[in-house]
Amino acid sequence: MARKGRPPAGSSLQGVPTHRPDERPAATAASADGMPPFTRPALAPSLLAAVVLIAFVAVLDSSGFVFVRWGVTVLALIVLVFAVRGRSWWAVALTAAIAVCWNPVVIVPIPGQVWAGLQLVAAAAFILTGIAVKVPRETGAGRASRP
Repeated sequence: MARKGRPPAGSSLQGVPTHRPDERPAATAASADGMPPFTRPALAPSLLAAVVLIAFVAVLDSSGFVFVRWGVTVLALIVLVFAVRGRSWWAVALTAAIAVCWNPVVIVPIPGQVWAGLQLVAAAAFILTGIAVKVPRETGAGRASRP
């Protein structure tokens, strides 16, 4: 029984083929399930690191800045791992440099004004890296074959 003024219930679930059965559809940027073929796993830790760097630029000279150093170093190493997985070698070098400079164990002696400027440059670098690093999605067969 058709609904008044509307197509029959469930009619949208019956897909209309967009190609002839004898020809293959053109490859698109999305996979069969509608998902893009890559992810951006470095985006969240990069944005978090950028927020930490910008928010705590005022506490550069305090003793609590060591916690900021730890946080930025750990987040830089996390982003570095995602950059390696995405084969973005420029991002690997950039995040490794940030991890070394913000390392709380072996402190790099940088003057206060330069350090404040580096905080902002590193925040911009994190944002750029988070957006640019793309890690390919694994296929169902690729996941199943892993030990």
